[in-house]
Amino acid sequence: QVQLVESGGGSVQAGGSLRLSCAVIGDTYRYSMGWFRQGSGKEREAVACLSNNGGTAYVDSVKGRFTISKDNNKNTLYLQMNSLKPEDSAMYYCAASPRWYGSCHLATGAYQSWGQGTQVTVSS
Repeated sequence: QVQLVESGGGSVQAGGSLRLSCAVIGDTYRYSMGWFRQGSGKEREAVACLSNNGGTAYVDSVKGRFTISKDNNKNTLYLQMNSLKPEDSAMYYCAASPRWYGSCHLATGAYQSWGQGTQVTVSS
């Protein structure tokens, strides 16, 4: 398994931007990775994922606003979030899985390694 450490969360006004980072300790070249979020009193939900060959997927609510990417030299996963809305407020988690070579999945059960999360708060 790998270790994941998120950072970059904070408080912004609606319409603003944040970039989340997930530092990865371990070799993830075979891994698919994802970003998830959990709002207060809600279940954890998928946001975006990145396969080990560069494919991406997004939930409809963030398409066109969020971008997932990975810097292999820095071994860091990113989530660029633009045009933020109050409903984007949540704890954001990154996750990794070695199981899905060439694809990624927008499902919490598909991932085995999780970070501790970073809080994002968007005010109206």
